[in-house]
Amino acid sequence: MIPWIVLIALIIIYSLTLPSLLKRSGVGMEALGYVPIVNFIPFLKMIKRPWWWFLLLLCPGVNLLMLVVMNVELGITFGKRSTKDQWIFGALPWYAFPQLAFKEKDVLYVGPRDWTGKKKSMGREWGEAIVFAVVAASVIRTFFIEAFTIPTPSMEKTMLVGDYLFVSKLSYGAKIPQTPMSVPFVHNAMPGSMTNSYVDWFSLPYFRLPGFGDVERFDPVVFNFPNGDTILVDPFYAGHDYFGYLKKEGMYLAGGEEKYKLSPEKYDQMARDNFTKKNKCNICAYEKGVRSYPIAGTRARPMDKKENYVKRCVGVPGDNLKIVNRQLYINNEMMPDQEGVMYSYIVRVKNSTTLDKIYEEFKVNRNDQRRGTDQYGIPATESSFTASDIEKLKTWPDFISAEPLIDTLPDAPLALYPNSFLEPFASWTKDNFGPIHIPAKGENIELTPENIALYKRVIVNYENNTWEEKGGQIFINGQLATNYQFKQDYYWMMGDNRHQSADSRYWGFVPEDHIVGKPVFTWFSKENPEYQKTTNIRWGRMFKTVK
Repeated sequence: MIPWIVLIALIIIYSLTLPSLLKRSGVGMEALGYVPIVNFIPFLKMIKRPWWWFLLLLCPGVNLLMLVVMNVELGITFGKRSTKDQWIFGALPWYAFPQLAFKEKDVLYVGPRDWTGKKKSMGREWGEAIVFAVVAASVIRTFFIEAFTIPTPSMEKTMLVGDYLFVSKLSYGAKIPQTPMSVPFVHNAMPGSMTNSYVDWFSLPYFRLPGFGDVERFDPVVFNFPNGDTILVDPFYAGHDYFGYLKKEGMYLAGGEEKYKLSPEKYDQMARDNFTKKNKCNICAYEKGVRSYPIAGTRARPMDKKENYVKRCVGVPGDNLKIVNRQLYINNEMMPDQEGVMYSYIVRVKNSTTLDKIYEEFKVNRNDQRRGTDQYGIPATESSFTASDIEKLKTWPDFISAEPLIDTLPDAPLALYPNSFLEPFASWTKDNFGPIHIPAKGENIELTPENIALYKRVIVNYENNTWEEKGGQIFINGQLATNYQFKQDYYWMMGDNRHQSADSRYWGFVPEDHIVGKPVFTWFSKENPEYQKTTNIRWGRMFKTVK
């Protein structure tokens, strides 16, 4: 908190001191000096640096470094060129700027230092090289390509836990950072803590630069987790669906689904109070198998600081999507599974040692493998496999059968989108889901009792409208509404490991403004002991393209 107060103080000092310094320099534009952020334009002119440095001030992390550089250079233009002076302007601008503007009015503007024919010290050369490296790396990370790690098995076997990917921002166009004041190379929290690495009191509107194309069906996509606008302040649960845990906590406090149904608002509020006032999560403790699980409350996150997820886009704007007996249908046409798509099977074999061979051959994620014997004492494993894995297994001498598992019973109450007790939504399963329509920009839909559950969160949270229901009527932004026209495109994302993926079937649509980029290739891969029990480097995955 203190660093951001200090930053606010610096921005105020710029507005108070720059008009005077601009006048003394002869640059003019004193009126702009009073306007926060805009005053960086005459600031750059005063220190005779190119206009495009202003763009670097919009780049997270880089902007803080650039401010230090600009502060030092401003001191130089007024003759403050000793090592001591440069340290003061770089480290203590809150003191240096008012001193120069108001107490040292006789100090003349002499302009930037001319290095023609002069040799820089080794320290200065190294310092400038480091600054350049940080700036260049941050710009590349923000606008061109960014490293990303696969943390969960939801995309196996396409992307494995422990894969390190490069994600192209150019594929769909890089987003201008909405929270540009942040620490370099850190996404949303300082390493080893839950302290924000950014300030959210200064933000920019959403804007996307031109890219090579649009998101297409079956593209692997990295995106900001839509339901991540609120988080449980806890290292483990911060990346999980807060709204899902709110409902689960409410049902826990109610003592069950039936009682919760009678007054969901009451129990949701009790759950919020647990999270925010009592700083505890009962359902988290239940999942972890402990008596209590303290958390540090809840926190809102801006869109570009939500957790990054990676899934495959299976539905594009305007599509009608449904899943029937685990088979995906788009616009009533059955979609063939992409190579690498996995489903859960019960595989039976003649010899229990064959279960170990199955793991070694198919690299089955041990966390997803439940092994033992079936009701007849036959060695069996319940694991995720691709269609080609099953065909290969059928050729093994010990193979008996492979039974596909298809969910015909609903998941936990309110688990699946749109997280409603209303029918038919309450009867949907992850293998029998929909139909559902994916909104497209400019599309106008009639609001009905049946589709309100599907689109209310979209209209309120992703399109920034108010919503009120009274007398059986809907009021959007205070106006009676029977129809709604969408402001942006939406997508439907699913993991390739279909039975081990928390995806759009659980939390719904991904807005266009949440799209981050497209994974292009794996630059490093290492097994994760939690999932593979070893830490071996997977040399065969190095520089493998992502499809």
